[in-house]
Amino acid sequence: MAAIVPLKTVQDSPVAATRPTVFDLEPDALKTWLSERGHPGMRARQVRRWVQEARADSFATMSDLPAALRTELAEQFDIFRLVVEKHLIASDETHKLLLKTHDGHFIECVLIQEDDRHTACISTQVGCGMGCVFCASGLNGVERNLTVGELVEQLVRLRNLTTPDKRLTHIVVMGMGEPLANLDNLLAALEIAGDKNGLGIGARHVTISTVGLPAKMRKLAEHGKQYHLAVSLHAPNDALRNEIVPTNEKTGMHEILAAADDFFAATGRQVTYEYVVLGTVNDQPRHAKQLVGLLRGRKAHVNLIPWNDVTGLPFRRPDDDDLKGFIEELRRSGISVKVRKRKGSDIDAACGQLRREASGSGQLPAASKTEKIAPLPVTDH
Repeated sequence: MAAIVPLKTVQDSPVAATRPTVFDLEPDALKTWLSERGHPGMRARQVRRWVQEARADSFATMSDLPAALRTELAEQFDIFRLVVEKHLIASDETHKLLLKTHDGHFIECVLIQEDDRHTACISTQVGCGMGCVFCASGLNGVERNLTVGELVEQLVRLRNLTTPDKRLTHIVVMGMGEPLANLDNLLAALEIAGDKNGLGIGARHVTISTVGLPAKMRKLAEHGKQYHLAVSLHAPNDALRNEIVPTNEKTGMHEILAAADDFFAATGRQVTYEYVVLGTVNDQPRHAKQLVGLLRGRKAHVNLIPWNDVTGLPFRRPDDDDLKGFIEELRRSGISVKVRKRKGSDIDAACGQLRREASGSGQLPAASKTEKIAPLPVTDH
């Protein structure tokens, strides 16, 4: 009898063997498992439909499957493996989940809601190895890549937080980790997310962020999907970027911009350049002029992200006048620019903050475990 073959996954450390989830399997593996037990292959599609469309959280609820098969599936597979350790709800209806993996790590994902737009922001790694000095996600380095099943489960869990008449409309891969460092698993997960019989999220509604890994950026372009690419630039020159984004020393901005140009040439998709604005560090008039010099002539959009305070990090939000002047300089020079709205500020929605709290002692305080937290008033400061 053939063994159940999990999707191949690239990891920085091995994941202990556990029962696979239905999303950890190669597409034909569940069909093979079913046929060996005398069940038609269509049962695999039914199982996925129950989880992806009908929001089933147990095999017992899959009423169009034979009862004996439901029992057997429950003995062999999990639907969900990640444990919700904390669920925060902001006053703007942003949801943040702190999830515990089966091997004891913590990851985060966020549901951002605005009108009819429901966006899932997911993590791709436990921690991050890029070392950006302002980022809470990478303060303790990277532990491992997330599996395909762990990636898809974040999406399904976030979708299940919406009302039954709603669905996820967009995915932003901007949570913990460097997405392109886990590209193979990410692409496999996005294929599942794009299934018209499942979550049905088309490639044009998916944004993948990267600190700038040129070879992987070109590999993503060659994949042939219309995903949107966002490059986390954060500085207008190599000297400053080397201080803010240490991996820049190995690549340099010229090579990153060249790879972004290649991505645009291959896909026709405008590249977004993300720029976390750090008060007095990268928000002065000279920085704006240098950024204009880098991007002038490119089909590009700049997404300015005012710094969200993180306890223990020595940065501050930009002064309102400095931010306004920065925006005006870019627009005056014909650069498309937008300031990202603050969402979920009252629940520490910036990636990595909740994980840091949890990982300090290895576990959360008992009083807050798996408990929804009442929203706090939103204050700008």
